Amino acid sequence: MENRSSRARISSKPVSVVTGGAGFLGSHLVDLLLDRGHSVICIDNLVTGSAENIAHLAGNADFRFIKQDVTEFMFLKEHVDYVWHLASPASPIDYLELPIQTLKVGSLGTHKALGLAKEKKAKFLLASTSEIYGDPLVHPQTEDYWGNVNTIGPRGCYDEAKRFAEAMTMAYHREHKLDTKIVRIFNTYGPRMRLRDGRVVPAFISQALNGEPLTVFGDGTQTRSFCYCSDLIEGIYRLMMSDTDLPVNIGNPREMTMLEFAEAIIKATGSKSKVSFKPLPQDDPKQRKPDISRAKKLLKWEPIVELEDGIARTIEYFKTQDLSVPRMSKR
Repeated sequence: MENRSSRARISSKPVSVVTGGAGFLGSHLVDLLLDRGHSVICIDNLVTGSAENIAHLAGNADFRFIKQDVTEFMFLKEHVDYVWHLASPASPIDYLELPIQTLKVGSLGTHKALGLAKEKKAKFLLASTSEIYGDPLVHPQTEDYWGNVNTIGPRGCYDEAKRFAEAMTMAYHREHKLDTKIVRIFNTYGPRMRLRDGRVVPAFISQALNGEPLTVFGDGTQTRSFCYCSDLIEGIYRLMMSDTDLPVNIGNPREMTMLEFAEAIIKATGSKSKVSFKPLPQDDPKQRKPDISRAKKLLKWEPIVELEDGIARTIEYFKTQDLSVPRMSKR
């Protein structure tokens, strides 16, 4: 997919490096950057990302793909203006199956990405997560809340990898005066999600389309807030282009229970599926809702895609996928 002729043209535009650029959110970010006049270098080892997510960019002179593990040294000849560090397993199935790799990309991978930004004198953005709040004791979650995380639990590999990545990012900001941004991403959904990644949106949609029971963990009263991918990516872009170095929550504050969400999916798909209850996984957060006051104030950002519209678009995408033998959600 690498187009070597792009090297001559790449310096005439802002150059963005996107780690994890073949992933669900990374590929949508790549598309937005290209649409806004950037040349993009996508770095991904395709462990959880997919070449299909960026296949439509083959032949684009402003796009270059490098298959590489970001925990290894990243050498680029090009001038770089922005480093967007999204590389990481981000779904329960992935980080429960790849706990060491998750910790390595959060630590070593973040260190390498920060080193690239430092070398190139580029702006740096870390894709952090609402999971740094753990099972929160404060609701809704503000950026000033330090979290309630079980460091030795099964989810600790992801939660602590991101918390360490935030600490490393701020260390580079203070020690090396690097221009850094930290976005805390709340539940996001949309096209290009992997069907079997363990997240609730693809699990519920695939189960509903197959006429199977929707698997709800616990009693279904735990809450989540779902943000459509285009809204999320717009928020990330505005954060990178802003002057703030404070962490910023990006997500949709519309909160609903898992049982309400299951019923919404059944209605949207026209399915006759019922709900099946399973035991709640260890350390599963009971509440999740972002306080987006900081994003509204500093970025003039808030979500605009209604859940019903976003879910309809996502359902249409999954209708084009192979829905056989879906795996259950752990989230």
